[in-house]
Amino acid sequence: MRRFFPLRMAVRETRGSRGRLSLYMVAITAGVASLVAIGSFRTNVTDSVRNQARTVLGADLELRGRAAFPDTITALVDSVAASGIALTRSVDFASMVLAPSGNSRLLNVWAIEGGFPYYGAATSEPATAWSTFQEARTAILDHAALVYLDASVGDTVAIGEARFEIAGYLKDFPGDLGIRTAVGPRVFLPLRFLEETRLLRFGSVAAHRVYFEWDDAEAVRAFLDTHDSLLVDSRIGRTTVEDVEEDLGSALDAFSRFLGLIGLIALILGGLGVASGIHVFVKERLDTVAVLRCMGAGQPLVFRIYLLQAVLVGLGGSALGVIVGLVVQALVPVVLADFLPLDIAVAPDWKMVVAGLVTGVCTALVFALFPLLEVRNVSPLTALRRGFGAPRRKRDPARLLAAAALLAGLVLVSVWQAPSPLAGLFFAAGIVVTTGVLALTARAITASARRFFPRKARYELRQGVANLFRPQNQTVSVVLTLGFGVFLLMALSIVQRSLLDQLAVDTDRTRPNLVFFDVQADQRDGLTALLAEEGLPELGAVPIVPARMAAVNGRRVADILADSATDSDRWMYRREYRHTYRDSLTGSERIVAGEWFDRAPASELTRISIDADIARSLEIGPGDKITWDFQGVELPTVVTSLRRIDWARFEPNFFVVFEGGALEDAPQTFLYLTRADDPVRRALAQRSAVERFSNIAVVDLALVQDTIDGVVGKITLAVRFMALFSIASGLVVLVGAIATTKYQRVQESALLRTLGASAKQVRWIIATEYAMLGAAAGLTGISLAVAAGWALTRFSFRISLSVSPATVAAAWLVLVAVTVGIGAWNSRGVTTKPPLATLRELSG
Repeated sequence: MRRFFPLRMAVRETRGSRGRLSLYMVAITAGVASLVAIGSFRTNVTDSVRNQARTVLGADLELRGRAAFPDTITALVDSVAASGIALTRSVDFASMVLAPSGNSRLLNVWAIEGGFPYYGAATSEPATAWSTFQEARTAILDHAALVYLDASVGDTVAIGEARFEIAGYLKDFPGDLGIRTAVGPRVFLPLRFLEETRLLRFGSVAAHRVYFEWDDAEAVRAFLDTHDSLLVDSRIGRTTVEDVEEDLGSALDAFSRFLGLIGLIALILGGLGVASGIHVFVKERLDTVAVLRCMGAGQPLVFRIYLLQAVLVGLGGSALGVIVGLVVQALVPVVLADFLPLDIAVAPDWKMVVAGLVTGVCTALVFALFPLLEVRNVSPLTALRRGFGAPRRKRDPARLLAAAALLAGLVLVSVWQAPSPLAGLFFAAGIVVTTGVLALTARAITASARRFFPRKARYELRQGVANLFRPQNQTVSVVLTLGFGVFLLMALSIVQRSLLDQLAVDTDRTRPNLVFFDVQADQRDGLTALLAEEGLPELGAVPIVPARMAAVNGRRVADILADSATDSDRWMYRREYRHTYRDSLTGSERIVAGEWFDRAPASELTRISIDADIARSLEIGPGDKITWDFQGVELPTVVTSLRRIDWARFEPNFFVVFEGGALEDAPQTFLYLTRADDPVRRALAQRSAVERFSNIAVVDLALVQDTIDGVVGKITLAVRFMALFSIASGLVVLVGAIATTKYQRVQESALLRTLGASAKQVRWIIATEYAMLGAAAGLTGISLAVAAGWALTRFSFRISLSVSPATVAAAWLVLVAVTVGIGAWNSRGVTTKPPLATLRELSG
């Protein structure tokens, strides 16, 4: 019977404090729920990618180029077709489409010929529209395109100089993303009518693709191995089912691991909640512990009783968290449906369920060890005399072991959940550093309060400040717990805001909001006249000159591509660049190395400035040389500067900029900028441009902003949906951190009441102390969060930090107010009960 005594006592003590302990179970529940939901979702994604990669690609092999295939590749494709392999040819590009309603919209035009997709099904309305639209001069559109154009099935749309009847609209397409059809809706037309549109002129950007139905992975590998050199030399890209599986798996796994960090934050906050709760619980149970000691229970037995109770709290919270996590797991694919290119088959991952249970219990255990170690210092005399306890050793091996267990658990869970082991180690190191800074801050507050004590201030203020450094003060524990929770939540909020702000369009009323692309040299005067007729200003004409890289520092690109060491950077050598030339920087650029053209010394070679990220990947810098191929004419250049470009700004940004006048004689197109605040005028200008110049594409940045706002709203919903777990845990930490000070404050407040202090004075003293604790913890936590947010955005996401001072100030004020409110709520009995009754309760 004695063998089960600790367990019976733990269960009895838990039943007696069911209401209070359930609050701290919620913290563990939130953390485990997020881990189980995200971990199971990750497993579901992996399985779905493995099973549906072929459906996502829609074929067994895709070949693609940024220009029409050379004769050698065309002959190779024809030979494959002659062998009986089914294939589909397509050309896709962006162009304006005009509807009978007068509405026009930039759409992705897909000219296609063949039976694509070979895997998965393209569903349309009417049901036969997709299978029959290539038989006549008809087109099929994404449903979003019909809405934008205010068109209906049966209407005729103008695509370039050709007209097509709308045969139907797509309802589903293999590998589709919901946001893709919102940002870039498509129109499909038969490939044999593409030439009639007269849209592909000099400077037009188009992707030429061929899809193959091979149904034999080994045959695909053999084909690629045999013709690898030819494809590389011809700058033809290729995608296989294995590539899709790898790319989707890594992309979705990185996304799920990012969400996993949110779960990790929730779990750590949950551990802090348990630590705070157990600390308060131990304070409540000192008399019970003392009585057990009087009855002969030794320190190890008492410790096991309350350690078992912590395990029961962790187990209960973890079990509930598993249930909630499985429910959330089923909801995650629904919330993220617009961002997933495949159907996720939802199924519980029982390994993750077990891992969640074990992690939750272990988290509760290691975080509870420190407060539970206090029960070893309770003397039997405590049952008779308050304040009597066994002296604590300065160096307690048990506390060192508890600290080591906590650190080891933090590192293991961080590495497990982080996007990479290194990121996990950095995350754990950040937690340790933050804890140290918070501890130092708390001690600095205690020392400052004692050194600069306001002796001439009001009585209430003096008492509140004195509580920060008096014996048995709670300054360190509250600042640590509260500041740490604020740090985690604010860091998450800052990174989220910075990421989302990258998608925001600059709404400065002086900036262009209408852009005309692919303006030919002989169309410039006509477009200038059109803008004048519409009463729109010409805010700039930017020349665009296409070229390919021929050599880098004397080494030919063909030789570089043949070197396997450059496989990861092949796209930079194979792509067609679009250059411009000018003498000044734009508002979205800044020089990070070298000198701009007006400061760089003159050179026999043409001077260029290159994007810093491209230069880093190419391993070049100022002084290095690049030779460019302009339609067969090679031009050697020298790099004089590197630029950091803010690509999120809607401005004409370029990887490479030539010095002014360098390319004036080269074949080029132009990009025109203007602004119209009235949406009707913007629509009329677009319609007029499409009617007069069928090849010119027009982008309405205001419409882009509306579309992006919708996408950002969905992204924000998905992130906040998962962040709710962290917020729930954070609230528990807030309550628990303040609750740890309850008994000391209640006793002191009751004594003050006995000595004649009024209830109002006591409330002011309590409010003063908690306001200073909340202010200090909040200020330190928020400052650390801003520093962590800066590091994450700069080095991990490579974006600009976006922090709103008003939001930060508001968060700080709310935290102070909530801290004071919870502190007053915890001490409410002091001002409503007679002091003698409170003292009797405290004395047992």
